[in-house]
Order: sequence, then C-alpha cells, then structure tokens
Amino acid sequence: MSSTDKSHAIGESKVPRKVQEKAPKGLEDTLPESIHPTGGKESTQKIHAKGGGEESILPKKVQEKVPESIERAVPNALHNTGDK
Repeated sequence: MSSTDKSHAIGESKVPRKVQEKAPKGLEDTLPESIHPTGGKESTQKIHAKGGGEESILPKKVQEKVPESIERAVPNALHNTGDK
C-alpha cells in the first residue's frame, strides 16, 4: 500500500486532512463510514429512497443499515430510489 497524497473521503471526515492525504486508500476504506465516509463500504448509513425515506415501506433505521446495492435492487413500489 502506498500513500496517495489525496483523500478518498466523500463527506466530512473526523480524520485529520494531512493523515487522509498520506493514508493508503485501503486503510481509508477500512474505517467506519461514520468516521471517514469513502463510499467504499456496503452499509452507508444513508437513506437512498426518495423523500428522505418517505417513499419506502422500510423503517428509516433499516434503510440506514441496508447496503445501497440491496436498496437499489428492491422494486420502487416498495422502496423508491428512482432507479429504473
């Protein structure tokens, strides 16, 4: 693993910027999304259904924990992500 001199975070990270820039991407991806969001983990703790999760029959807490790939595979009639 070599450093990349750039951060792979896609949101606000709790890791200091200089550390992010020197850390290998593989290391960044192992950190919890709540600490250092890279989108490299399956569970994003983010809701992908439209309307802030209102267009889903799933409880919001479940939506936050389900991997995005699963959310997008569920039919829009049950969990509307807007995907076709």
